[in-house]
This record gives sequence, structure tokens and C-alpha cells, in this order.
Amino acid sequence: MAHDTPSGTAPKPVAANFLRGIIERDLEAGTWAQRRWGGGPGDGAQHAAGPLDPAKIRTRFPPEPNGYLHVGHAKSICLNFGLARDYGGVCHLRFDDTNPEKEEQEYVDAIVEAVRWLGFDWNVGGTDHLFYASNYFDFMLRAANALIDAGLAYVDEQSAEAMRANRGDFTTPGTNSPFRSRTPAENHARFAEMQSGHMPEGAAVLRAKIDMASPNINLRDPALYRIKHATHHNTGDKWHIYPMYAYAHPIEDALENITHSICTLEFEDQRPWYDWLLERLADMGLLNRPLPKQYEFGRLNLSYVVTSKRKLRELVAEHIVEGWDDPRMPTIFGMRRRGYTPASIRAMADGTGASKTNIWLDYGVLEGCLRNDLEGQAPRAMAVLDPVPLVLENWAEVFGSAGHVEPCQAPAHPQRPELGQRQFGLGAQVWIEKDDFAEVPAKGFFRLFPGNKVRLKYGMVIECTGCEKDAAGQVTQVLARVVPGTKSGTPGSDAVKVKGTITWVGAHDAVPATVNLYDRLFTEAQPDAGGRDFREVLNPNSKQVVQAWLEPGLADAQRENRFQFERHGYFVADRELHAAGAPVFNRITTLKDSWGT
Repeated sequence: MAHDTPSGTAPKPVAANFLRGIIERDLEAGTWAQRRWGGGPGDGAQHAAGPLDPAKIRTRFPPEPNGYLHVGHAKSICLNFGLARDYGGVCHLRFDDTNPEKEEQEYVDAIVEAVRWLGFDWNVGGTDHLFYASNYFDFMLRAANALIDAGLAYVDEQSAEAMRANRGDFTTPGTNSPFRSRTPAENHARFAEMQSGHMPEGAAVLRAKIDMASPNINLRDPALYRIKHATHHNTGDKWHIYPMYAYAHPIEDALENITHSICTLEFEDQRPWYDWLLERLADMGLLNRPLPKQYEFGRLNLSYVVTSKRKLRELVAEHIVEGWDDPRMPTIFGMRRRGYTPASIRAMADGTGASKTNIWLDYGVLEGCLRNDLEGQAPRAMAVLDPVPLVLENWAEVFGSAGHVEPCQAPAHPQRPELGQRQFGLGAQVWIEKDDFAEVPAKGFFRLFPGNKVRLKYGMVIECTGCEKDAAGQVTQVLARVVPGTKSGTPGSDAVKVKGTITWVGAHDAVPATVNLYDRLFTEAQPDAGGRDFREVLNPNSKQVVQAWLEPGLADAQRENRFQFERHGYFVADRELHAAGAPVFNRITTLKDSWGT
């Protein structure tokens, strides 16, 4: 049987948080040192027959495959895989697929792709650690029958309404079910009937027998199994009963030898039930000790987004966005298409650590991580997003031909000379941004206006002579004259001093492109605060489409290539629509945070 070993030699962790403190204390105390590993998920006997577990710790990322992962999941992915990496452990990718009505193979495939894209892998030492809760259904049934044998579980045939009423509340203890005193034999018979497929949904549930007066409502005889006549994406039509998540999850952890089961805070009240179940199954010899321990951390909430799967589904279904990978969506697929880098998302997740309270993170923090990552790697290029032609009236006079093209160059990246130079040409007509010209300039405006000189970046100094307009008074072209002997990089080029420099693209070699200018989808930091309908605060300017002109080198850009368009921000070639001859770029983020200013 194959055995896995942790990958690499982990650097000593430096970012302290309470989870790291727990793990370090456990390792120092040898809490898990004698734990055995049977080569794969298994019961107590399988693990007992195996060697000592080569993984110092085991964590897991356990998504339910009922939707696409979003930025909140990215936090859990980075935390679980990161802790395993840093402490010589292994992190499992496990699909908690216990609800056949909502789960699909499409989501399984999408989750696998998203986790890999973020930079994590579950194949360690040649052993794959991708698991499905549905593959443990046989053991879960075995455990349920063992609980019935021990008088710790019973089939309850109350109506859902009666069960809810008899459960009590935080101030009122629950009332025992009239079916609670059934003998093990009676419960086995009724449980078998539940499994047969002959009982309708809702007719019965299997419940643990704990304490209907417990102050923790989760211990008031929680449900273990319910009847569902549904086809499962992994097991087909084999089952007519399905385990409840709260029953399945601790068993999954134990079968996989998980040491630190890391959950968000809403599961804190479930921890006594988690421990109760595993202790009983260990007492029966079905599981080995030491048993997994559950720890809870605060959920990460990001401002200006919603992460409820239901609300994200509504955005898609109502065509408010253009799909799950719409670049305005907080899904990992949406963020990837927007142009976010895996490193930037990991930096955001790592930088927020882990705490015992839920936190709200300003969206600007994530954008800051993105800019930090892109600044050092994104090649530069010039682009004109709101174009107006600039005609250089004395071009033929200076260069002897109206068709002359003066070669220009610029570094692909100012701090990375190994990326080389970009080449482009300056001709008699170029495209500039409309707002780089003002017929009557405001105070402090140093760009083009009649009589003012500016430098065409990487090109020459020009002097504005005026403009032409249409019948509606709109500027149709800007006019200027070249100042000879001022080409960038030539002797004496700086003899003419100017206060303004503008970007441009030569009309003769510019690449036409569709550019999507994306912004935040909502105008309020907490779009659904206080029960508000998030549709009320949709940002009407979250997407603007412009026809732009790009530097000629971008004609060869490949999908998902990222660039800094000088002055404008960071952009990416769309991973779905971009094509040779028909480029499509998405704005990832601006050069600085200008939201609300």
C-alpha cells in the first residue's frame, strides 16, 4: 500500500496566529506523534495496521460541490494548505457531497481547477489526497447501526413540524420524542425500511440519543440520516438515505486522520456534538485515538461584494452579471478572468492571519496586494482609451515626407532590463486621450492647450496650435507642431523644458481593441447590510466598454497576459474573448485606489 510523505522542507513560520500556536504546542508535546496511517482513509483497524503517519499534521479543505468558490473560500484554502505546508503536513481536498439535490460534477471540476490555480496541490509524495465524503457512506451506515446497537440512536417518525416544536429553544428544554424509547431491534427494522426506498421523504429520520434538555441545542438528539430519493453525482441511485452534514463531517475527518479540523465560527456550537460522536465511535472500536480536534476561526468578509451562494446565483440568473466568471464577481473564476494573480490572493489571505472574530476587509487591501504583485512583473505599454487624433502639422516639413515614421523605443519594464525594449513608431498622426487637450485650460493643467508645449512620451516635444471641431462643437482633432531635435534619448533632447508628458499611440501602427473598464459591482461597502436588497446598491458604472488604440506590440498578447497600460492601470487579455486580430482587454485595477474620490 502506498504511503505519503510531506513535501519539501518547510521554512519556519513567521506570521503568528492562534492556530499556529495550537499546532506548535501540539508538535512540541508530541500529541500526534504516535498516530498511524493506513495509506488512505479508513477505519480504526486500517490505520492501526499502518506505520506511523509521516505527516506531522493533517488538515483539509472540504467544500460542498454546490457552487463556485469565491474569495471567502480562498481564505480557507490558503489557511489549510498553508498550515500543512509550513508544519510538514498534508492537506486533503475533500468534497463534502452529502446533499445530492444541490451538487453537480460541474462544481467538482470547477473547484479542482480553482484550488490548483491558486497554487495548491493535494498530491504529496506520489499519493493523491482528493477524497469524497460519498465514498465513506458505507462506513457512515456501519457507524449508524453501531449507535443503534448501543442504544444511542433511534428512528423518529414525528412530522417535521412536531420535531421542530419539541426541540425547544434557548430558554425552553426539548421534549422527548414518542419514538425515543424504541428498542434497538425496532430501530434497526425501521432504519432498514428507510433505506429500502419505500418510505417517502420526510417520513422518518435517524437521530442520535443524547439529551433533549441540553443547553446546547445541537445536542438535543441531532439528526443523523434523512430520506432522499435523488440521484447522486458520485454514487448514482445506490442510496435512499443520506447523512446529515453535521454527522458526516466529523466521521470524514476521523477516517482521513485529520489532526486539526479548521472551521469558521458558525461551527463553534457544533463542536460538542463533533466530539461526542467521535468519542462514542472510538469507544466502540470503530475509530482510533487520538481523534481529530475542531478549531474555529473568524470568517473573512470583503467590502463591496456579496459572497452568499444564493445571492451570487441570483446575480447570474437575473443576468445582472454575465456568468459565474464575470470579472465583477467575487468568485475565484471571476477574479481570475478579471486578471487577479494567485499570488495577490494568497498575500491577502496570509496577511489577514486567523482570529477568533469575523473581520471585514476593505476591498482596497486586496487591490493593494494585487498592485504590489503586478508592479514588479507586468510589462508596460501605452494605450489610448478615449481617443482623439492629434495631427502634427509640420511633420513633412521636419522629416521631408508626410509618411515618414520615426522609430521610438521604451523599456518593457523600467526595473527589469532583461525583458528588453518595446518598439513603436511616431508618425504625422497619433491618438491621444481626449482629456489631454483643453481649449481653455484650468489652473494647473500642463497638458495640451494652444501655445503650450508637452512631450509625447518616449517621442518628441510638440507645441499645440489649436483644434478642429464639428458642428456640435466637439473636438474632432487636435493640432500641433513638432519641435525638431527633441526626440527622447538623443543629444540635446532635453534642451526644451516642458511641464507635461502625455502618452500616445501612432495612428499608422495602433492596434484597435475592445477594453472593458470594470469597477466594483456595488456602491456600498456592505451591500446586503441589515437585510437590504443588494440590488438597490448596484453600481451602474461597474462595466464600461470602450474602443481603444493600443501600442503595436500588444497585437501578439496571449490570453491572460497582463500589462500596465501607462497612466491607466493594470489590464489583462481576456481569457475567453481575446483573440488575434480581435483583442479584448479587461481592466484589473487602477494604478492607485481612487474609489470614492
